[in-house]
Amino acid sequence: MNRFLKRAFKVLLIVLGLLMLTAGILYFSFNESLPIGTNPNDADALAQKMLIAVKNSEYESTRFLEWSFAGGRHSYKWDKENGKVEVKWSKYLVNLNLNKTNKSIVFDNGKRVIGSEKLKLISKALAYFNNDSFWLVAPFKVFDSGTTRSIVTLENGSEALLVTYKSGGTTPGDSYLWELQENGFPISFKMWVKIIPIGGLKATWDDWQVMENGVFLPVSHKIGPVTLDMGEVRAYNE
Repeated sequence: MNRFLKRAFKVLLIVLGLLMLTAGILYFSFNESLPIGTNPNDADALAQKMLIAVKNSEYESTRFLEWSFAGGRHSYKWDKENGKVEVKWSKYLVNLNLNKTNKSIVFDNGKRVIGSEKLKLISKALAYFNNDSFWLVAPFKVFDSGTTRSIVTLENGSEALLVTYKSGGTTPGDSYLWELQENGFPISFKMWVKIIPIGGLKATWDDWQVMENGVFLPVSHKIGPVTLDMGEVRAYNE
């Protein structure tokens, strides 16, 4: 190994060491253990209060939802009544059938995709939808099948709602601690999820708009300095 390569290798090791040190400092500075909740009956009542605040009855009667995610790289039109979603990203369009995913239809630059590639793209579209729709409608999913709810008392004495998804979705086992206003309206949640190594990372839920059918939906979230823009959000019936 010549002198230049040796020097480059040493620099690389130093950079990697600094990155690992920084990651360790961030982890131990910000990582929180998942709190232990209590009083499931009170938690159910608090969850119901949140649903009333965000107009769950209007959400239940909503047929169509539209939004985008990842800076507009993923876009969706969800026919909630029929369990179908039009998922677009890059050069792909997937007409996703949520009830029978094998009946989904996939296009690559307008050309129909079949075989194993079709199955891979359906799986990717479903994973995108599960993640990106959660950022739109998570408050309405607190009583989904496989969920548990409990109360956690915060440092300021207020009660927060801890929801754990023991099954369903792409990453079962994830937990979210909702901080609510007195009227039950969501302010933020902290996350303990498989895809994020730091537990207790906080995301805001305070940028709400009233949709044309009366339901409240978020149009953006903030996680530290990062903003998750939900694009042009719509909820309507035809």
